[in-house]
Amino acid sequence: MITMKPKRGDLLIAEPTIIGDSSFNRSIILLADHNEEGSIGFILNKPLEYTINDLVPEIEAPFKVYNGGPVEQDNLYFIHKVPELIPNSVEISLGVFWGGDFNNVADLIAKKEIKETDIRFFLGYSGWEVNQLENELKTNSWLVTENIYKKDIIAKDYESFWKEKMLEFGGEYSIWSNAPENPNYN
Repeated sequence: MITMKPKRGDLLIAEPTIIGDSSFNRSIILLADHNEEGSIGFILNKPLEYTINDLVPEIEAPFKVYNGGPVEQDNLYFIHKVPELIPNSVEISLGVFWGGDFNNVADLIAKKEIKETDIRFFLGYSGWEVNQLENELKTNSWLVTENIYKKDIIAKDYESFWKEKMLEFGGEYSIWSNAPENPNYN
């Protein structure tokens, strides 16, 4: 179900008309926070060429790292679904948590107590100042929808995610689902 009023835990789906924006073209963003001061989210479907081991050599695991957005791309962030294992986590909603004790995360990965389907790492985040997201919604840059996947969103396949959402929305969005990412290839 598409809504116009975003809230923490919702998904922002890039409108098909956002073309040429390398950060947000075909993006799906989990809103980690949305309040009167602005919004923060993480792009769920833009993997980078890095694994967590490339960025933190002491973590010997091939977990993918995603482009969380254009803000603070030199910082590592993570969301997860195992708050009982990671102290100081903050619940986003529906069993999805943000952050926590990173040293503990490294130890748990080393002990194989956290799987890649439990956690997702990001370089950077997506951020909006006061009223910026609302203005982008008015210009039809984003579709807002509930996170129907709940905590399973962390293990969601990124490759077909945007297309899947377009087909789900139906109508004119179904047509966009099969369009090439770069319309010049058409």
